[in-house]
Amino acid sequence: MSNFSYSPFGPSEEEVRANLAGAASADAALALHDAELAEAGEDSEILRDLTAAAFFDVDNTMVQGASIVHFARGLAARKYFKTSDLVDMAWKQVKFRVTGKESQGDMASGKEKALSFIAGRPTAELAALGEEIYDEIIADKIWPGTRALAQMHLDAGQQVWLVTATPVELAQVIAKRLGLTGALGTVAESVDGVFTGRLVGDILHGLGKAHAVRSLAVREGLNLKRCTAYSDSHNDVPMLSLVGTAVAINPDSDLREVAKNRGWEIRDFRTGRKAAKIGVPTALALGAAGGAAAAILTRKRDARAS
Repeated sequence: MSNFSYSPFGPSEEEVRANLAGAASADAALALHDAELAEAGEDSEILRDLTAAAFFDVDNTMVQGASIVHFARGLAARKYFKTSDLVDMAWKQVKFRVTGKESQGDMASGKEKALSFIAGRPTAELAALGEEIYDEIIADKIWPGTRALAQMHLDAGQQVWLVTATPVELAQVIAKRLGLTGALGTVAESVDGVFTGRLVGDILHGLGKAHAVRSLAVREGLNLKRCTAYSDSHNDVPMLSLVGTAVAINPDSDLREVAKNRGWEIRDFRTGRKAAKIGVPTALALGAAGGAAAAILTRKRDARAS
């Protein structure tokens, strides 16, 4: 007779899907990153900090508004979506921006529409469309302040990853255009390069993002205590709580409250006012170090030139 007994305290179905989504996202992110490196065929000369990285949410953190709505606008212009679908997506985003909370019903219906759109289409087609739409719409919607923070980490020799519910193929386009390491995003199942219309696990959201970051950290040998995470949403508290330094960017009211209670840094690029600095501004310290190194290199180049 088996000694095994079922425990009612095991992971919930939602947690299982979140774990699957996170693991699949880490797999896809590293595969895309390796492909990019192979295509480039060259190693960076920058001295690497191998155990630290930065993780950036995308919507309202790196990009003004919702990246998936911006992509949908471009697809609607190409007759991939009905205008009514675009209006519906935009309205749900407006509700989210006003309330600061994401409706589970809205997320479910959005997932169904997105999956019905990609089913039977080549994965390469989505990536190619993403490149076009980024240049047309999203490039002008990058928050300069957040982009500068990402550059600080790059200058310090650290990996910089986007972490988003947006499909990983589209998230990778944003990462590539910004010169970042890569992207963790929602993984849609594909067979022989064609989408099946099903997700691997679930949308990369909440606990899924945290699991994706943890999975990637294990595979890349990162020390999460030395890592930094940035987000605008209280839904990303699980991810923000994983790392040594959490920064609230353009935070919703709930995240602002959590940040104040936990001593996290707060930066708001929406108003132009000087950001409230709470806790140790690690990101700023990294930026100063990176800037100083760049200045030294510049002086050395100038000296050689003269």
